[in-house]
Amino acid sequence: MILGKPDQEGVGEDVFIFPASFAQQRLWFIEQLLPGNTLYSIPLVFRLTGALQRSHLHHSMQAIVHRHEILRTTFDVVDGQLVQVITPELPVLLKFTDLRTLPISTCEDTALGQIWQAIQQPFHLNKGPLFRVQLWQLQDTEHLLLMTMHHIIFDEWSSGVLIRELGERYKGLVTSDSTPLPELPIQYADFAHWQRQWLQGDVLNAQLRYWKQQLQDVPVLNLPGAASRPSGHSSIQGHQGASQLLELPQQLLDALEKLSQEAGVTLFMTLLAAFQTLLHRYTGQTDIAIGSPIANRHHSELEGLIGFFVNSLVLRTSPAGDPSFRELLERVRDVTLAAYDHQDLPFEKLVEELQPVRSLSQNPLFQVVFALQNTPMEQLTLPGLVLSPVQLETKTSRFDLELYLWKCADNFRNLWGEGWQQSDGLRGVIVYNTSLFDANTITSLLHHFEILLEGIILDPDAPISTLPLLTVEERQKLLQQWSNNQFLYPGNCIHQLFEVQVRQRPDAIAIQFGNHSFTYQQLNQGSNQLARYLQQLGIVAGMPVGICLERGVEAIAAMLAILKAGGAYVPLDPSYPPERLHFMLEDAGITVVLTQATWADSFQLHSSKIICLEQAWNAIAQESDENLSTPCTADQLAYVIYTSGSTGTPKGVMVPHRAVTRLVCETNYVQITPSDRIAQVANLAFDAATFEVWGALLNGAQLIGIERQTTLSPTDFVAELQQQSISILFLTTALLNQTVSHISNAFQSLKYLLFGGEMVNVDRVRSMLQHGKPQHLIHVYGPTENTTFSTWYDVQNVPENATTIPIGQAIANTQVYLLDAQLNPVPANVIGEIYLGGDGLAQGYLHRPELTAERFINVESSIESRLKFNIQNSKLKTLQNWRSRPLPFRWQSGVFRTN
Repeated sequence: MILGKPDQEGVGEDVFIFPASFAQQRLWFIEQLLPGNTLYSIPLVFRLTGALQRSHLHHSMQAIVHRHEILRTTFDVVDGQLVQVITPELPVLLKFTDLRTLPISTCEDTALGQIWQAIQQPFHLNKGPLFRVQLWQLQDTEHLLLMTMHHIIFDEWSSGVLIRELGERYKGLVTSDSTPLPELPIQYADFAHWQRQWLQGDVLNAQLRYWKQQLQDVPVLNLPGAASRPSGHSSIQGHQGASQLLELPQQLLDALEKLSQEAGVTLFMTLLAAFQTLLHRYTGQTDIAIGSPIANRHHSELEGLIGFFVNSLVLRTSPAGDPSFRELLERVRDVTLAAYDHQDLPFEKLVEELQPVRSLSQNPLFQVVFALQNTPMEQLTLPGLVLSPVQLETKTSRFDLELYLWKCADNFRNLWGEGWQQSDGLRGVIVYNTSLFDANTITSLLHHFEILLEGIILDPDAPISTLPLLTVEERQKLLQQWSNNQFLYPGNCIHQLFEVQVRQRPDAIAIQFGNHSFTYQQLNQGSNQLARYLQQLGIVAGMPVGICLERGVEAIAAMLAILKAGGAYVPLDPSYPPERLHFMLEDAGITVVLTQATWADSFQLHSSKIICLEQAWNAIAQESDENLSTPCTADQLAYVIYTSGSTGTPKGVMVPHRAVTRLVCETNYVQITPSDRIAQVANLAFDAATFEVWGALLNGAQLIGIERQTTLSPTDFVAELQQQSISILFLTTALLNQTVSHISNAFQSLKYLLFGGEMVNVDRVRSMLQHGKPQHLIHVYGPTENTTFSTWYDVQNVPENATTIPIGQAIANTQVYLLDAQLNPVPANVIGEIYLGGDGLAQGYLHRPELTAERFINVESSIESRLKFNIQNSKLKTLQNWRSRPLPFRWQSGVFRTN
């Protein structure tokens, strides 16, 4: 079609109108949503050393533009449809800048700065031109050449065509060879018209049926190590990028090609399977979808054209079932061949039909790209000139990750980048979104990929879960790093350390509940009397004693007394249903229960001896109040605390004295002094009470009881904290969220606020940081089986796009590993399972030897034992910050594993 058009910058009135291709239609759509961006600008930069004849260069460019209509094309909307507008002639403007007057030391930096400014100038698709040429002269015999094209008219293959024709045209002008290039059989517009005519009816339906089935419910790839995806959709900041280079030696390439030949696959399939294995190991996902560009020039008439032909295939493979690499390779081959059989459906048409959720910060259907480049790319040679590469820093990324590999060869692609160390083998570049990844994360990923490839060559029949991501030396170094977390702390029993505080400050207030307060001396004497009374009842070392008392002085004294008598206390929540209390009494083998008259009826049907303290106190008071000399070691059982039973039958966790003293004495996450006032908020049957009670009493501080009802009213709670001059407080995350939602500066008077237990609301934390934070805001994490807290994180700020708070580093004398299914350490940012151990580790489950053996795992290695605790992937993503610090680890002889 020919239409009239006003003359613009030398453009004639007659222009040719053709429908746009599907690929062009998508880029036009993006351009309308992100006007003025340079995300799809393609720059080519050359250094020309020698005698450049600028007029010949200009005429060569003009000839190429005349030869390829696509370089004279702009875009418009006619009757609601996007069309290509082709002008018959378009003068090429060769913008020239002479920098020879500048000092030699600065002229190149000046030129490069101007080149970046030129690249960042947006194209206007409806005005053009969409092909620009600029030249900078640095010295008499040195130039920098920049050619910039918009992707809507140009692709990777087109680079080879452009470079070849530029060399031929320039050489012909220099040598006076007027032989023209062969006439092109068709133009890009012919292809676009043919594509739309051909892709209809049965052809279109057959392609769509395959892809709709193949890509049904395609998952998002959640890469660990990535920051939270930016929420904004209107800013190009979400596409800021950078790149790193990769080199793989010829020996490895030879081995990969040999494996490919033996397996009956291409090298691309082998490398793709390896990359999908890496992503599976990073994410734990068993459904991996990767985009892969194909030239889409399977007709010979298209090979010599410049244009936007490239198509994207979605290669979706399942590594489920932990197959061997060779088995996975078969799956990848089948998926790839089927995709090739259905490659004619443009990606844009596929997106249009599938209608995935669209986001300008995330590509539909896939977020990661992989390609083995084999585009014909000759060395650009111009008579009398030596060409060398000019490496430009990557500043944009269209996807989360893009990995491109190619074989080393004596061609133009060999010039990509500077500082290559090897002259053969595989080379590559990875482009990444800097809003999601930092440089260290990408460096690690490339290193892991190389180690993985080497492991595949050594044993392609090994399950993919066992293939290495670390060298032996790196693995040992990682284990040693995690093992270095030893701090000196008292090796005494809990009650012995309490008695030390009694001797040092007998008249200091130890505990206060309401109007009742007791000094260290009073609390010690009363607990000594109760301890002797318990011994008369037959309580000896390791025997469990139930405590069913309301929070208060009596309950704390009872805990101390049981320990002084050599027993182990078992908290029984008075609010529990009778059947649960009976289960716990039976399961723990409790023969004595300390309670009060209000709750005594709950135990009438049980054979345990029920001691109502208010009724028995006259008899108890007859006992001596001197310290007992009951033998005790730090490895002796201190208490048994039952899990909630939310995942099955409640389990009694056996916690020794050592685990408690490691939690609160001479530790690294909190420093408790005698001047501190610690709030006692938690139910005694909740292991947070371990931190509250013994954190205060083993450090000479004051334990201040706060009523549960008070904590549920943000106003009353804050007033009570201030009235009682509380300095240290632990809250469940839910209670923290609730309080801060009403009073953002509720906790600014505290010295330490510790919180944990559930997923935190980052907006609440951010609000607290902005309006009044405590001196130390500590996010703690840990299962009951590792005694209350295992890790800690000092919250200083919350990034704008954060969705959670890191769990931090290991507390002193606690070890944290991240291990795979084979109990091998995994590197940073790779999905694994948390294993915990060290001096906080419980002895196991009471009277549950089978479950203890399942969860507390002994391993014959440099790691003596491991505590395993699974958490959701959303929490695992917080491990990036956690893993950036040393993660000490020394395993106890016992080990624990939970679901």
